[in-house]
Amino acid sequence: MKIVQNSDVPIYKQIAAQFKEKIMSGEISEGDFLPSIRGLARDLKISVITTMKAYELMTEEGLISAVQGKGYVVNPQDTEMVREQHLRLLEQHLQNAMEAARLCGISREELVKMIDVLYEV
Repeated sequence: MKIVQNSDVPIYKQIAAQFKEKIMSGEISEGDFLPSIRGLARDLKISVITTMKAYELMTEEGLISAVQGKGYVVNPQDTEMVREQHLRLLEQHLQNAMEAARLCGISREELVKMIDVLYEV
């Protein structure tokens, strides 16, 4: 897990986003337990409160649940919700690609051709 200290994104949101990505990709599966709050805080050299905020955010989003005495476990994921999340992530990546293309002076048509070529690979 990578934390950017001087980012505009708060550390707890960075942590939640990285776990969310791993859950959505299947790298972390339904029923898997996340690292303990204290253990993760120690490993990342951040406060327990920051780690707790990340876990609370993921709990509010329905990604994980607290299991008394055991920690936090990954919930079963609604396939339609996961698809929507993937689409939102894809949209963000495409927005970033379009912005980069504009900065490089690449036309819409050239960008579409690039996407077509990459899609075929």
